[in-house]
Amino acid sequence: MEARRLVDLAQVIRSKNAGPLHLTLDIIFADAEGFALAAQSPALGAAAIAGLYGVAPATVQVIPFAAANAIKVVLDRPVVAGSPGDADVYGAQQHRPLLRVVL
Repeated sequence: MEARRLVDLAQVIRSKNAGPLHLTLDIIFADAEGFALAAQSPALGAAAIAGLYGVAPATVQVIPFAAANAIKVVLDRPVVAGSPGDADVYGAQQHRPLLRVVL
């Protein structure tokens, strides 16, 4: 099977704050085919996401939602939102590592 880049399949890749301790990553696909390919890929599994973000795999939840052709990922923030060292209190710029993912 040919490798596909996530950015070529996803219509939306974004991140946002989910409280002071968590981030959410939303990946929304234009069609069921792209969603199915991504949902079954180990590149979007908890271990792979944990590696991209430098957190423990046990702190990552990957939630596929077929009805919306979307995948939501919830993960621990490395720094509490708004505390010293936090460079993105809104979590809006944390989706960048996903832009390099190959399925």
